[in-house]
Amino acid sequence: MRRPRYIDPFQPAEIRRLVGEFGSPLLILDCERVRVQLRKLKKALPRVDLHYALKPLPHPAVVATVLAEGASLDLATSGEVHLARRLGVDPARCIHTHPIKRPADIANALEFGVRLFVADNPDEVRKFAHLTDRAELLLRVSFRNPGAMVDLSRKFGCDPEDLLELARLAADLGVRVSGLSFHVGSQVRDAARHVEAVNACMKLMRAARRERLGSFDVLDIGGGFPIDYAQPVQDIGRFCAPLRAALAPLPRRVRVIAEPGRYIAGPAAIGVATVMGRARREGHWWYYLDDGLYGAWSGQLFDHARYPVEPLRDAAERLPSVLAGPTCDSIDVIAENLMLPQLKVGDLVVGRAMGAYTWACATEFNFFPKPTVVAVNRRPGDAGGVMSVGECAA
Repeated sequence: MRRPRYIDPFQPAEIRRLVGEFGSPLLILDCERVRVQLRKLKKALPRVDLHYALKPLPHPAVVATVLAEGASLDLATSGEVHLARRLGVDPARCIHTHPIKRPADIANALEFGVRLFVADNPDEVRKFAHLTDRAELLLRVSFRNPGAMVDLSRKFGCDPEDLLELARLAADLGVRVSGLSFHVGSQVRDAARHVEAVNACMKLMRAARRERLGSFDVLDIGGGFPIDYAQPVQDIGRFCAPLRAALAPLPRRVRVIAEPGRYIAGPAAIGVATVMGRARREGHWWYYLDDGLYGAWSGQLFDHARYPVEPLRDAAERLPSVLAGPTCDSIDVIAENLMLPQLKVGDLVVGRAMGAYTWACATEFNFFPKPTVVAVNRRPGDAGGVMSVGECAA
């Protein structure tokens, strides 16, 4: 069978074509780039089972592509469980890693068929005391990392010195503990903290097995693998080299899991907005776009990211410029002090690496709609027949 032609939707001509067909603003999602990111990470971490974390971009096209590539899913909420169910995902390919859950969240996941959960404190472990025949736990350990863009161990995880006591409580309650998990933060610059966490967890797992507190044959190393934004980061193979070395001494019976999210979704989408108005203010051109901080650019607030920006108009002369969003709120300013060609109403502005924590976090404040998602380079059979609100396929 002839393979469908690959389209690079990030090239100017294709961007203009897609805007002409689907309107603006858009989030253009390239499923081929999702595949490329997954394959790079698999090569960098060959003994690790990859579970795509849905929260950065919980989109059916991403889910279908990830599953078709042989990876699995990391769920954290009832909404994500419902999405997996609608898409016909095998629950055996899902884990549930939110450390703090409502009883309904646990019930929904169990009813779907998920069996592996995460807990990080005594109250959470006790929620599973009556579910000993239906669920098993990973105990999450905290390894603080203030150098990460988002330090996820600030909010979740037990102190390493408290881990054995937590495992003893689980054993007393009859709750099965399969292993440990950690997450050293998002957009981490190097793997040093990953390595420290792996080494510490290996010692804790040996100690727990000596006390027969559980099987302790699973280690979830979280995510945090970095991508290029305005500044380049290490190649993923080089980034993961010390992590591969740290994992090498683990017995083969120990299953290693990772929860990549940003690394898979971030580079796979671009945001496209249209100049809907302009004004000259205090020596700067202000360009008002039909998407902004309350829309797909919300990641600048919630995720602390700065996306590379470029207009599709080019000119030799560059002028001091400001990009603003469409709402009536003065905080809705995307970027200032940019040197841009003089733009006109109707010109397109592109934000690169906008797949993670953008459309997923967008609101419809002021009744400006979220960007339409256009998924490109899907393969037959990947989509699962389910389309989400605001989704189109090209």
